[in-house]
Formats: sequence, structure tokens, C-alpha cells
Amino acid sequence: MSRARLDVAVAGGGVVGAACALALARAGLDVALAEPRPAPRWSAPRPDLRVYALAPDNAALLERLDVWPQVLAARAQPYRRMRVWDAAGGGELDFDAAALARAELGWIVENDLLADRLWAALAAAGVRLHSPARVEAMEQDAAGVRLRLDDGTRLEARIAVAADGAGSALRRLAGLEVDAHDYRQRGVVAYVETEHAHADTAWQRFLPTGPLALLPFAGGRTSIVWTLPDADAARVLALDDTAFATALTDASAARLGRAVPVSARAAFPLRRQLVRRQVAGRLLLLGDAAHVVHPLAGQGVNLGLRDVAALAAEVEAAALRRADWAAPHRLARWARRRLSDNTVSAHAFEGIDRLFSNTDPLATLLRGPLLGLAGKLPPLQRALWRHAAGA
Repeated sequence: MSRARLDVAVAGGGVVGAACALALARAGLDVALAEPRPAPRWSAPRPDLRVYALAPDNAALLERLDVWPQVLAARAQPYRRMRVWDAAGGGELDFDAAALARAELGWIVENDLLADRLWAALAAAGVRLHSPARVEAMEQDAAGVRLRLDDGTRLEARIAVAADGAGSALRRLAGLEVDAHDYRQRGVVAYVETEHAHADTAWQRFLPTGPLALLPFAGGRTSIVWTLPDADAARVLALDDTAFATALTDASAARLGRAVPVSARAAFPLRRQLVRRQVAGRLLLLGDAAHVVHPLAGQGVNLGLRDVAALAAEVEAAALRRADWAAPHRLARWARRRLSDNTVSAHAFEGIDRLFSNTDPLATLLRGPLLGLAGKLPPLQRALWRHAAGA
């Protein structure tokens, strides 16, 4: 049985957990990461169905971690416009990178690619990797945290970070409760080829059943995220390719012409889940372990990476002042700021989904003109984009 004394023990090696371990190691801390699954592997010929609309502030974080150039060299699709409209009619909301004095609004990147490139940087940064290894037990006191892994390893650290997903084992071991709401929806994902080029544009149409996003992808393909009630999602998954193409083309109002599937389809359940505290003693919660949000704005992983960036900033600020980076007041300040941002964002996304995903006559009359009004007010457009970009 081995034992390691550390500054930070991170549970969970997904995109957020790996980014956290790497950022804190680059800040000079002694870090270990435990992940129940083997190290992630990205395969260029088999695109990952799970993609993210990565915001500029998080691309900048990955740039500081020397990971972003490797992602760009592999496969990342910039999107330069975003068009949002309602199936009930009315105006459209149009974000244009050129009007915002940017080369792009963001990038569509595969989950597996991000995780793979982050993991490739961990060992060189001195992160101690325990994979596959699962956290079985946790104890903590004012001095630190002790974790027992299922491979016999014991980790002792000043703090532990739970980045182990929506079903977080560390959160459960700490006895932390979550406020949860099941949307009774699923997000159907797939890749399609469309009759018309995607034009580096992210398209989103609000339907009574939920939003449909058409995201530009490399090679001229388009990634879809189609939010549907559970029963409708099951029906769509069961369609043959021809029937699915027809249903998707109709749902998108043929904005890109006929859409033909070129991959398998999958679906994931949608819910809102928020912890009431993002710090409990010497345990910090990041990413999906702390907050799960509706995917309509593509902000899930972006919020998690902002948790990481804020924590790394606290550590770096303490180093400049020769102060204790793990002082309780610093951890509490980080948690307070991130909990506020994450909670406001989660409820805002839910409110937008409720406004647009219903057939209430008043809501139907108002929402299209509201989109059109927002599209005609450049200051409001810039403010909305700055919030989405983390500016």
C-alpha cells in the first residue's frame, strides 16, 4: 500500500478534472489525479459524438496550459456566426464575429480530443496519475484530506478537488446535497452532411419540443444536438436513416437543405443539478460535480473550465503575495464567486428553454419579436456575446 503527500488530489480525469490538475501543477503545486477509466484516446477517423462550443476565454486558458496549439493542429472548427430563430416566427438573433471585431466566436471541439491532449501534458507537468483508480473513501480535517483508492493507494493532500462528474463519488462521500430538476428530455446527437454548406455558422432553432442546434464541424459535416422529450427522443433514435433525415430536415426548416446522417446516433438525459456549496472544508467541487446545466447555450464545459481558471488565479495571486493559497478564506471566496455565476447561468438557461419550448399563446407572440429586437440592438448583442465568451 503506497502513500503520497500532495498539495492537491483531483478526482476525475475528464476535460475539467485534467485541466484543473494541469493548471495547478503549472502553478507550482504537487498534484495527483485519480480516474476510474483508462487514459482517454482520440481517434481522428471516428469523431466523438460529444462536442463542445468552446468559448474564447477557455481557449485562452488552454493556450496558457500549452494545450490549445495541439488541439488546433488536430481538429477544431471555428464558428464565425450564430443564427438563432423561433419556429413560431418573428425575427432572428444574428451574432457575427466580424461585427464584434473578432476572427471567430468560438470553436467546436470534440470531448475526446480535448481530454486526450490534456492527458498528454499531465505527466510532463509532474502530475501523478492513478488510472484506472477509483476513490473509495475520504477523510478530512482542518489540515487536509485523505483519500483511499481502490488500487490500494492512499493520497494525502492539503485539498481535494471533486471533478468526477454529475454522479460524483467525492460529493457523496462528503454528504453534500444537490438541487436537481429532471427536464424529462434527452439530447440526441449525431453527425450529418447537409445539402448546403454550414458557412462556419452555428444554427439554433427553438421548437415547442426543445431547441435544435446545428453546429459546424470539420470536413463540411455538421454536429447536431436535438433536444426532445424522452418519448420523442426514443422515437427519433429508432428511425431508419431515411426517416431520420426527413425528420431532421423538417425540424431545421431545411435551413441547410436536406440533412443526411453519417454517424451513429446517441442521446443523453438532460437535467439541472446544482450543489448548494462548492467548498466543504478542504474539498472543492468543479464542473459537472458542482453544476449540470441545460445544453441549449453550450455552456456546460465552459462553466467548468471557468471554475478551473478562477482557482488557478487564486493560487497564482497568493503566490505573488507569498500568502497561503489554501487558506480557508481564499477557498471560500473562490467558491462564492463560482457558485453565484454557475447558479445564475443554470437558471437563465432553464428560463430560456421554458420560454421557447412551449405553446403558450402569449409566449409564442412575444419570443420571436424579442429575438428580432435583440438582433437589432448591437449593444445588447455585444453584451450577450461577452457573457457567453466569459469576457
